[in-house]
Amino acid sequence: MIVQKAKDIKPFIVMEVLEKAAEMEKRGINVIHLEVGEPDFNVPACVSDAVENAFKEGRTHYTHSLGDPELREEISKRYHNIYGVEVSPDQIIVTSGSSPAILLTLGVLCDVGDEVIISDPGYACYQNFIRFLNAKPVKIPVFEEDGFQYRPAEIQKRITAKTKAIMINSPMNPTGNLLSAEVMQELVKFNVPIISDEIYHGLVYEGRAHSILEFSGNAFVLNGFSKLFAMTGLRLGYVVAPKHCIRPMQKLQQNLFICAGSTAQRAGIAALQSAGNEVAKMKEVYNQRRKYMIERLVQLGFDIKVPPTGAFYVFVNVKHISYNSYKLAFDILEKAHVGVTPGVDFGENGEGFLRFSYANSIENIKEGLDRLVKYFELLK
Repeated sequence: MIVQKAKDIKPFIVMEVLEKAAEMEKRGINVIHLEVGEPDFNVPACVSDAVENAFKEGRTHYTHSLGDPELREEISKRYHNIYGVEVSPDQIIVTSGSSPAILLTLGVLCDVGDEVIISDPGYACYQNFIRFLNAKPVKIPVFEEDGFQYRPAEIQKRITAKTKAIMINSPMNPTGNLLSAEVMQELVKFNVPIISDEIYHGLVYEGRAHSILEFSGNAFVLNGFSKLFAMTGLRLGYVVAPKHCIRPMQKLQQNLFICAGSTAQRAGIAALQSAGNEVAKMKEVYNQRRKYMIERLVQLGFDIKVPPTGAFYVFVNVKHISYNSYKLAFDILEKAHVGVTPGVDFGENGEGFLRFSYANSIENIKEGLDRLVKYFELLK
């Protein structure tokens, strides 16, 4: 007998696009992938060396449940050096990717029936984590004319005694936009814990991404190595939490996950210590792709009101073509052989948008957009 909440969980549509594309590729069809948010770079050389050395040195056993002390120390240094904030290594729990960090955080904040405020559109999986813990996602619409920023007054209207957290994500998936320091400061005034997903920090091409820890200690930071260091397959993340929450989160970690992978943690240390030059090169390439993609999409007739300045996404309003982004995305895949993500994957307020990822080579991006030119010409 399958429990109802497992039956009700929504699919991650971008994965369904990717899986459909894989089926087409097995039939010999060349698909250009502009749907998936995964770096197309290999891991930095120092990371590869660290993994190899970890195996040679026998570092293949359980670590401390909070994480390798050396890695936690390096993360602590990073937040001091970049954001000027003091984070004790004892406030950090290393996890197998940022998804367990989300679960641990919500696990210590939410009881049955509690509420967590999230943006709409926003990262597709947030609401599923919240619902799986028998809590309720409270969706606050954000709009393209605002650069998909929260309107704090709208959040204030929705705060109740059951509100346990406000989730933010900057740079944001799916939009690539940054949350301003001014909005963050307004959110802190509500005296509700902030869960800040900072997984795309470091991938900012104009302006500066602020950590919520610059403004409040009543916050949980989610971060990891998948995006900035192109380490998706190594599954390494972490959460920074208030000290009084660490022990209950540690007990959850011990029971649910034991610890993050030991070899991945050694790779994380190497990434933080030595990957700076390779990361800078990747970032430069992403920025070139970003500028090219935005220019081409504008030439295609799309109105990008606030151009994205972070992550590797462009969220495009296609309502003049279709209000059914799911149908449109799969039609593009079938007829143009280009994978894009339907905006409805990210919430009801994302309907009528498509997400384009530039985590692909400039040659593939050019080919994909050339195919879209032909596709949209046929729609006229």
